[in-house]
Amino acid sequence: MIDAYADPGTPDIRGGWHYLGWLVLRQPVRSLVGALLGSAWMVLMAAQPYMMARAVDDGLVPGRLGVLAWWTAAMFGVGALNAWLSIMRHRTMTRVRMDANFRTVKLVVGHAARLGAVLSRRAGAGEVVTIGVGDVATLAQALTVVGPGVGSIVVYVVVAGLLLAISAPLAAVVLLGVPVIALLTGPLTLRLQGAESEYRERQGVLTARIGDLAGGLRVLNGLGGKGLFSDAFRKDSQRLRAQGYRVGAVASWVQALGVGLPTLFLAVVTWLAARLAAEKSISVGELVAVYGYVAVLIGPVAFFVQMAYELNRGVVAARRVVRLLRLEPEPDTGTLAAPDGPAELCDPASGVRVAPGRLVALAAVRPAEAAAVVDRLGRYGPTEATWGGVRLDAVPLTDVRDRILVADNEADLFAGPLREVVAAEHQAEDAALRRAVYAAAAEDVVRGLPDGLDSAVTGQGRSLSGGQRQRIRLVRALLADPEVLLAVEPTSALDAHTEATVAERLRAAREGRTTVVVSTSPLVLDRVDTVLFLADGKVTASGPHQRLLVSEPGYRALVARDTDDAADTADTADTAEEAVR
Repeated sequence: MIDAYADPGTPDIRGGWHYLGWLVLRQPVRSLVGALLGSAWMVLMAAQPYMMARAVDDGLVPGRLGVLAWWTAAMFGVGALNAWLSIMRHRTMTRVRMDANFRTVKLVVGHAARLGAVLSRRAGAGEVVTIGVGDVATLAQALTVVGPGVGSIVVYVVVAGLLLAISAPLAAVVLLGVPVIALLTGPLTLRLQGAESEYRERQGVLTARIGDLAGGLRVLNGLGGKGLFSDAFRKDSQRLRAQGYRVGAVASWVQALGVGLPTLFLAVVTWLAARLAAEKSISVGELVAVYGYVAVLIGPVAFFVQMAYELNRGVVAARRVVRLLRLEPEPDTGTLAAPDGPAELCDPASGVRVAPGRLVALAAVRPAEAAAVVDRLGRYGPTEATWGGVRLDAVPLTDVRDRILVADNEADLFAGPLREVVAAEHQAEDAALRRAVYAAAAEDVVRGLPDGLDSAVTGQGRSLSGGQRQRIRLVRALLADPEVLLAVEPTSALDAHTEATVAERLRAAREGRTTVVVSTSPLVLDRVDTVLFLADGKVTASGPHQRLLVSEPGYRALVARDTDDAADTADTADTAEEAVR
């Protein structure tokens, strides 16, 4: 199967059928072996009725016991060989399916990593989860056509040839039967494809809702909105259930016809053979052979319908995978060299200027405005920001990511040992790890875990409290030790004592390097070199925290909410609003 570290190849994303074909062509030898084993397995199954006919006509009827014994031994040998072929066929097809599964997972995960921040803006989390959990397995199952599918076609042709030697009318019925079945079931499989597509879309939306509810349950409890959201989720799930019933209804007809029509079709063949035997047109042995051929054909003919069912489901899944793989990352046209060393960051849209080596805070009236500035300075969207006089979008993105790190206070935490969660792709030394833990005031978090840094952390850090998760995220950012760190609300979930400790240690840990902190906490703002006050998306004042408290009423109202000044400002604002009314 595919090596976990090997390149999965360049997929054919022209469509669902093209992608399925590409999965087959990526493992040509295994696919060919699966087809040969499947064909040999089914042809040898068809050989049993032929040998039984010879045993009856050449041995049993004439009373030649030696010939009967020889054909009996031959049937036993062929049966044993066929059992071994069945085992090898199943193993080979399992490898074909698993290769397609793992190859697709690698493609999806790798492409999601390349898309980076673009992914969340172009595809929902629920859609990605649905692809990884359901669609990958569905399209892998569709590759069963490579083995038993090819074998069914081969044995169908072989049996038709054998029946032609017995009776031309029987062979004609067999040859014409499958096209008739295809005409009867074709419209249903197309309808199933449409219903399955809609079901998958709804499933992706509902999966995203589940993730949102799980992540925001504490907030919803605090706001009293749990009931409202649970009602909305209940309605969405009921709609999904109704769509699932529609898919199940169509699928049940397809599967029922897949069993019923072949049985009816082969019953006609059996009836014709019995009439021919009664008319002495065929021998008793040939009649027995026809019964055996009918028994053998039940599987392949039923599989033709099942194959159409699986292929249609596989194409729906492949189209969803292809749609994700077609998403393009933000174009990186940067060709200019990044600054040789620490340099000033400037955002013309807001007037934010960050001198190299300084600890700067952004205090914004609206948090979204500060977050937008950070996105522009970190190049997580369209930007005119400059770095050392060079536009950020003119610098190769890899250079920007290597030196500028945006640390969001809601950034994902992956499952695994805490040491690996905070180290990410880097192999952190114990000394560096201890310094980062100390700077983020996370020593108590590590001590509280049963195995310290080797303790397992659940996905998104759900086994930790909100403040603990925030400090773990800060440990990860500090351990990366970027040249420029842009931290969004790194202490918003901490108590006052811990927040003051983090603010003090952060200043020491980032000494001499550029750090921008988005915060409105006086405990943080009082420990930075410069505070930039943003109102309406623009810098309206800058300077030390204490000076701005005195000179800027708007800033004082924003950050000193526990003072009389803040209360007076709020009262003044309320009075002004009443006057407007």
